[in-house]
Amino acid sequence: MLFSLPCCAAFAQGRSANTPGGELLKYYPNPAISFINFEFQKSHSNTHTLQVFNFMGKKVLEVKNTPARMNLGLESLYRGIYVFQLRDVGGNILQSGKFQVVR
Repeated sequence: MLFSLPCCAAFAQGRSANTPGGELLKYYPNPAISFINFEFQKSHSNTHTLQVFNFMGKKVLEVKNTPARMNLGLESLYRGIYVFQLRDVGGNILQSGKFQVVR
């Protein structure tokens, strides 16, 4: 019996999705303790959406209409690895990456 994991397929789809000439989004510190910063490196459009998933594939955070700089508090997240996806207005993955929360 085969099981379909749509969350994992979405991660795989965006895994190597980078913009030509570099990444759109810089994120730091990694590993993070209480917050993580996301900054756009190139032209910014506030129509993007940033989604954060835990390693089980559950969406734990979503920021629509992203600002050029974001400081996200991690108080509600448990220790572990998280995956983020930056999506355009059509839902296409522009960039994805992972970061670690340590406490």
